[in-house]
Amino acid sequence: MLTQTSLSPHRSTAFQVTRSASRPSAAAQTLLDQIDFMGSPMTFARNAEIYGEKEPADYVYKVISGTVRTYKIFDDGRRQIGAFYFPGDLFGLEVGAEHQLSAEAIEKCVVLVVKRSALIALADRDTDIARWLWSFTAGELSRVQKHMLILIKSAEERVACFLLEMAGRLAMTDAVELPMSRQDIADYLGLTIETVSRTLSHLEAKAAIALPTSRRIELRNRKALHHLNS
Repeated sequence: MLTQTSLSPHRSTAFQVTRSASRPSAAAQTLLDQIDFMGSPMTFARNAEIYGEKEPADYVYKVISGTVRTYKIFDDGRRQIGAFYFPGDLFGLEVGAEHQLSAEAIEKCVVLVVKRSALIALADRDTDIARWLWSFTAGELSRVQKHMLILIKSAEERVACFLLEMAGRLAMTDAVELPMSRQDIADYLGLTIETVSRTLSHLEAKAAIALPTSRRIELRNRKALHHLNS
């Protein structure tokens, strides 16, 4: 768990966030700039915990480099991954006072850490930023709801949904370099690792994708994947 004494204000041009293809709104851009200014960069090693479930949600996080996963461990030992976060993504902004999931670095990560109270104070002074924060929170809830709907689909449909999601977030082309393992994918989709591997091989046999390596996936037939995603 982070402590307040571990943080100090920092701003450096070395920690510029990768923006999405679409231009953010003026309020969103202002907030992102403020987070860059207020945040302190922290480095997390591969598989290091960033925060734990039920810990106080005193900070908000922004990925600068690397990939983060949020997850929950159930009483029977099963792990359910809630989301993946990539450079430019915000995470850890909770409605309540505690984190509902844990967060870990999938690979070595640099993350900007911002006091939640500072963001709330900023929103109190700027109604546009307050509305954007509300919109962001609503968007996270919508993402969770969509993820729940994916979990009732067939294995092939789940994997197709995942590949299209990752292509939309990670790739400007039809080739996707996945930072997460097959086990991560399985725990995100509610499948076994064997089912994920078997389904990927089946999609490759149907010429919907190609698998040059275990982490690189080429989308050969988006129409077929979208058909499974519909």
